[in-house]
Parts: sequence; C-alpha cells; structure tokens
Amino acid sequence: MRSHWLLKGSCAALVAATAALATPARAQTQPSLALDRFNPSFAGDRMFGVPSPFVAGDPGLHVMVLGDYAHNPLVLKTEKGDDKVGSIVSSQLFLHLNATLALWNRLAINVDVPVALLQAGDDSAATGTQITAPNKAQFGDLRAGARLRLLGDYHDIFQVGVGGYVWFPTGGDGFVSDKKVRGLPQLLLGGRADRLVWSFAIGPELRATQTFANVDQGTMLSWGGGIGFLLGEKRRFQIGPELSAALTLGDINKRTSNAEILLDARYRVTDDLELGLGAGPGLSSGIGTPDVRGVFMIAYTPEQKKPILDRDHDGIADVNDACPDVPGVASDDKTKHGCPLPKDRDKDGILDLDDACPDVPGVASTDRTKHGCPLPKDRDQDGILDDLDACPDVAGIPDPDPKKNGCPPPKDTDGDGTIDEKDACVDIKGVATQDPTTNGCPPDTDGDGIRDDKDACPADKGKPDPDPTKSGCPRVRVTETEVFILEQVQFDTAKATIKKVSDSLLDNVAGVLKEHSELLKLEVQGHTDTKGVKISNQQLSQARAESVKKALIKRGIEAKRLTAKGYGQDQPIASNDTEEGRTKNRRVQFKIVEKTSKPAKP
Repeated sequence: MRSHWLLKGSCAALVAATAALATPARAQTQPSLALDRFNPSFAGDRMFGVPSPFVAGDPGLHVMVLGDYAHNPLVLKTEKGDDKVGSIVSSQLFLHLNATLALWNRLAINVDVPVALLQAGDDSAATGTQITAPNKAQFGDLRAGARLRLLGDYHDIFQVGVGGYVWFPTGGDGFVSDKKVRGLPQLLLGGRADRLVWSFAIGPELRATQTFANVDQGTMLSWGGGIGFLLGEKRRFQIGPELSAALTLGDINKRTSNAEILLDARYRVTDDLELGLGAGPGLSSGIGTPDVRGVFMIAYTPEQKKPILDRDHDGIADVNDACPDVPGVASDDKTKHGCPLPKDRDKDGILDLDDACPDVPGVASTDRTKHGCPLPKDRDQDGILDDLDACPDVAGIPDPDPKKNGCPPPKDTDGDGTIDEKDACVDIKGVATQDPTTNGCPPDTDGDGIRDDKDACPADKGKPDPDPTKSGCPRVRVTETEVFILEQVQFDTAKATIKKVSDSLLDNVAGVLKEHSELLKLEVQGHTDTKGVKISNQQLSQARAESVKKALIKRGIEAKRLTAKGYGQDQPIASNDTEEGRTKNRRVQFKIVEKTSKPAKP
C-alpha cells in the first residue's frame, strides 16, 4: 500500500509519492535548502522587504537589527484530503544584523548577517528519506548588496535605481542555506511625496537548480511593491502594506510560487532612531511561504530632511532671510533678519542708512536731509553743501555728476525735455533721438522722411510736395468719408476717354480698395466746371464716372462695390471764375457709401 503526502509552505507546496509509513527506518538527513523567503531591505530603506531606489548619505551609515519570524513555512499534508500530518519546520526566527554605507547620495554598499535563533518542527519520513526537523540556532548565508541611484532625489515622487544582492554559502546544514552562491539583480523604482512613500523592485533570483520532495527549485522571477502613508505633523509615523512574490521560471505551478503580504508600521522616535513592526499572511503554496510572518526592527538611520536653501550661507534660511544673497546676522526685525549690520562709513555715529552725508562726518539733525551732515555751509541756499556744490554761489539742483551737482539745470527753450545744447529744434517741441540732427525735433511717425510738423498726413507715408496741404501724403488714402486722391484722373478734352498717364493712379486706387475690404460700397463721382452747356456737362461727368468704374472693375474690383454718378457742374469746390478754380472743379471723387469695421490684421 502506498500513501501520498503534500509538503507545503503556508497553504500548499510540495507533492511526493512515498512508501507506507510502516517501511523500515531510513537514514536521517537535513537538506541544504535556504527556506526563508524574506529578504530584508538595506538599512535606511522605507520598507521592510522592498528596497528603495534612493541612496541616503554623503556619506551616511545606517545600521539595523531586524527580526523575522515565520510560522509553518514547511508543513506536511495529505495530497487528497489536504489534512495536516505534521510541520517539518513549524517555526523559524531569524535575527539580521544589517548595515548600509551610503556614498555621495548615489552609491550604497550593504551587508546582512542572518542568524536563525529559533528553529523547530517535526521529523518526517514521508518523502522516502527521514527528514530531520531543525532544532538549533545557526548562521544563515552572508548577504552582500550594492545599489546605484540613476534618477531622482530623496524627496522626489519618482526615482530610479539598480541594485542587487549576492548570498555566500556561510550557513549551516538544514534549512538556512543552499550551500551555493545565489544572486538577485534588481530594477528599483520608488519615490516620496509630502505624505506618501512607495517602492517597487523586480529581478531574477539566480539560484542553482535542486529538487526537494519531487519539486524543482531554481531561478525565480522575484518582485515586490510597497506603499507607506506618513502621518503626524512631522511625518514620523508610517503605515502601509507591502507585497512580495517570486515565481519559478521552470515548472510554474502553485507549489513553485511564493507570495505574501505585510502590513507595516514604523515610528521615528528621534531624528536618528526608528522602530518598526509588521505582520501578514502568506498568499501562496510555495516552499518557504509561511501561514503568518511577523517582523520587528530597530534602526539607526539619520532622517533625510529637505535641504534648507541658504544662498548666502549665513545660516539663515532663504525663506526667512530678508537679504538672501548677502550674508548677514539674525534680527528680531523681519525686515532686517539675515541682513548685514548697518554701516557707518564716515564714523560719525550715524548709520549710513540714516546719514544724509554718509561719507562726510557730521552731526545729528531733525531734518533728514541734513542728518549726519557737517554744520551747514550752503551759500546759495539750494540745499547742497558747499563742499559738494559745483556752483556754490548759484542756486541749482542735485546731479549725480559732481561737476554739475548744485548747478542750475540746463536751458530747454521749447520745454520738450531735451536741453538746448543738444536740441536740433530749439524752438519746436520734439522727441529725443540718438541722431544729433533730429534730437529734440518733431518725430516722423510714418517714417516717410518728412517730419510730422511738415507732414500733412503724419500717419500715412507719402512724398514731399510744394503744396503744404499735400506734402507727406500718399497718392491715394482712405479718410472717414472718401478714398482721397492727390492727383486727378486725366481725360481727353470733352471726352470720357482716360488718358494713359492716369493708369498708375487707377492702379493705386484699385490696390487701396483691395486692401480695405471693409469699404463695401463707393460712389464714383464725376464733376465738371461751368464752361459749356449744363446738360452736356452732366452727361460728360456721368460718362467719365462710368469710365473710371469700368477701369476699376477691369483691375479686379467687384462691380457690386461701385456705383457711378455724374454731378456735372452742380458741386464745385472752387471758384469757376479762374482757371485754377475750374481745374479743381474738373475732378473724379470716390465717396464711401457703406462700410464695416476694419477687420483685424492676422
């Protein structure tokens, strides 16, 4: 008759088909198996078993004593009934002496020395070989570790690092050592916010392949994550869960997987001393996963406080320093706290801050303008002491130039702020420029080379013209009521035929209309002088208006924007008694009939 048993860590683990328990006695043995699945983090980290990516210290030493108790990490149960027969390892308590040396806030070196203080269980012959339960204290495998921070500072929400462990086979026989070198390289992520810390680590645990009770053990994918919430005004109390898991990369099943969770609590008693407790259940059936695990910790780990900014290095934080860029001294006056002590250059007992004459010893005065100045000597009574007054006998004004201090201000005849000696237009108000030939002269707003005082259209570029009413005006411009042209459209005598000389003028008019789409409708008006018959003048003016309209349509202006209207001799703008007046009356005008607001420029 044969019996089937289940060896398990926590809820399940290892299956073995064995002979009946009544078979003859077998040789007793203890396998070489590192049973404990809990890996303490570096001393100084924020989680018990999940390492942090940051390295805290420049340099810095962190020392921790950590206890790790596992209940029923290796239990014998029947395969079919899942009934407990006995515990090969019912209790295992490790004490870890763990130390970390941090360098440059970037590189950390760690050593962990484990000692199994307590081991207990029941001997078993279920696997075909008499397995002796551990019953004595033993050293475990010495672990060395290293870590390199790649990204992020200690108080950043996101940090990245790489690191890992190497275990050396220094442990005794039984369930504390594989008797072979093991390794665990890891990618580390984590971070810290105002009231939260988090860590995540993943990597392959490189482990020699061995079979225990027909279950293969070897290289595993190991990962873990944790989060902690910081409580209290000084964030000295931390609480939160952490999860660790490992999965054999060979035969993946519930007996080759490890997973457990801890609920952690930590309290920083002082800036350098921290205490911690944690407990939680196993979640899988793999070897080494206990029913319950408990941890406790006491550590010397200096608190990593946010750096205090002190740009001037005077020992007073910038947030409280009234003079953060100049070294100073403490003061109860917030406006002076961190500022240098007041100076008294002339040694007259009156601080420069209050001394009206800081470079000349003087006497106290209720007049702030004289406080700290020598006894008054001011012949011209201009408020500037004679020894500082370049014109001591003529009242003047202060000036930073010692050669002008106390002298009358320079003359400015036109009152435009530019003194006469530098003003190119002494009698006309103007503006200051870098050009001596235009300094103090009226500006040229439109930049057409004609000063505003001589420019009939100072806002529109134009050309010089002997007529002052036209000088500086463009050939064609838009006013409130019309599109104004400086020149007149030329026609053949007594005809509506437009002369070739006016083509460029009409080109300009068409260009302006295209630029000003807000001008919806215009009336092209024709006007004549009084020479000839009135009805003939009316007809001629209408024909000329129509000719101009057609010329603009030909140049791309929409017909719907234009109407032609001849007014004959009815609307003169000058006297018809002179040739000059009649010339002005023979004209074409472009009156604005309808428009919208001018569109914004793109």
